[in-house]
Parts: sequence; structure tokens; C-alpha cells
Amino acid sequence: MKVLVAAPLHEKAIEVLKNAGFEMVYEEYPDEDRLVELVGDVDAIIVRSKPKITRRVIEAAPKLKVIGRAGVGLDNIDLEAAKERGIKVVNSPGASSRSVAELVLALMFNVARKVAFADRKMREGVWAKKQCMGIELEGKTLGIIGFGRIGYQIAKIASALGMNVLLYDPYPNEERAREVGGRFADLETLLRESDVVTLHVPLVDSTYHLINEERLKLMKKSAILINAARGPVVDTKALVKALKEGWIAGAGLDVYEEEPLPKDHPLTKLDNVVLTPHIGASTVEAQMRAGVQVAEQIVDILKG
Repeated sequence: MKVLVAAPLHEKAIEVLKNAGFEMVYEEYPDEDRLVELVGDVDAIIVRSKPKITRRVIEAAPKLKVIGRAGVGLDNIDLEAAKERGIKVVNSPGASSRSVAELVLALMFNVARKVAFADRKMREGVWAKKQCMGIELEGKTLGIIGFGRIGYQIAKIASALGMNVLLYDPYPNEERAREVGGRFADLETLLRESDVVTLHVPLVDSTYHLINEERLKLMKKSAILINAARGPVVDTKALVKALKEGWIAGAGLDVYEEEPLPKDHPLTKLDNVVLTPHIGASTVEAQMRAGVQVAEQIVDILKG
């Protein structure tokens, strides 16, 4: 059986596939035309957040039985086309939870203590001590929108830091909330009462621009917004306005409505925002877990 690995995969995941006796073809992030050339005789395809596995690619792969996404979201796979053909789609939703959670905490600290701003000024030869007055996180309220795997991990760490934890989720899990000392609130209450708000929801119709101008105006002027979920969950134009006009104090962003973020994007001009290039799952540990979990599922499916 033949597996197309179309994105970088951890060596331990490669070992799992080799030990199963599969033939492997590796090509990093081929475009759609190249994918159509490659998939004619493959039984499985493995991707990360790219490349896109479109209907055209799926229709060009008559032997395809499974598509593996080494990571969480399935935005880059045409799930309807796969379903029509009876092709299974597997992923590794829990593999990067801790890594994303730790990045969220890093962004929180970074914005709260103006670390990135201070670093830029130091490199410019400017001793900007007076401009770098920050806040402590202990005793502050963290609002977590979306209390799934990642939200749970963040709540555990935040609780250990001495933060108060507010939660919003359409399907509240009271038992898990008690484990982390959190309590559920409606979205508007969470936005009004939180000192830091972090987003952990999937991108679906109901979450598109979930954080818009109206909801940004509900937040405290001293509040920080963190987004390491999906870019379009936040209305970027409204966020830029909020940051410029002081509706909120700052933001930490790992995801954007347009990726890569354009060089001269308005967000890059603001000192009260910390930007990272979608690196939530970019740890050695997360990539190893994601790759191995997907590889093992593919072996199980192809070997029945």
C-alpha cells in the first residue's frame, strides 16, 4: 500500500508507516496540480494545515481510502467529497492542546508585561522603562471562550497562577469546570468581567466574527484579547479600531483572517499587539504526537 506524505512529518510517525510495510512518497506542500499527478495510485494522504485536499484531488485518487490531518482543524480537506467516496478522514485533535495552551499563556504574559515592545525598544537603543508599565496576572479574571481540550489546559495553568476563571461554552461541562475552579457565564458577562479573554472555538458559521465591534466595546478598557484559535473568529477591522482607540488595552494574536499576514498590515504598526505566525502547535512534542497518532490511525484503517 502507498502513502503520500504531503507535509513535514515527525520521524517517529515515518517509522510507524515504514514498520507497517507501506511504500511512502514524500513531497512537501505540493500545489493542487501536482497533487493530482501524485495521487493516482495512493491509498492514503497525510497533510498538516496545508496543502488543500480539494474535490479535484480526491476525484483523481481512485484507490484513496483515508486522508490524515496531523493536527486539529480540517479546514483544508473537502469533507463532503471525501464522504461521497467513502474515504475516511482522521486527525489528532488532542496532540497540540498543551502546546497551544502554553503559547496562549506566553502571549498573555507578553502583552501584560509589554515584553515584545520592550525588546524592540532595547534593540533600537531606547531605554523605554516608563513606557513598559505592565500588570500582574495573579488575581485577574481570565475569560475562556470555548472550554474544550485547549480551554481546559489553559484553565488548569491559569488557576495555578492564581487567576479567576470564567468560562463560556454552548455545552457546559460543570464537572470539568469544578476541576479547574472555573464557573460558566453567558458570553456578554464573560466579556464585561474578564481582564483577559482567550478564544478557543472552531471556525463555523456561528463563530465567524464572534468577536466584533459590539462585543469588543463590552470589554474593559484594561482588557487583553488573545486569539490562537482561527483568525476569522475576530473581526480584524474592528480589532484594529479597538486597539487604536483604546477600547481594550492590548491583544496577542497567533492567527489571522489573512495568512500569512501582509507585511504592511495595520496590526503590524501597533505597539499594543503581539503577533506570532500561527505557531500554536509548533513544538517538537506536539508535532511528534500529531504525526504518530495520525500514522497509527492510517495503519489501523489500511490494515483493517
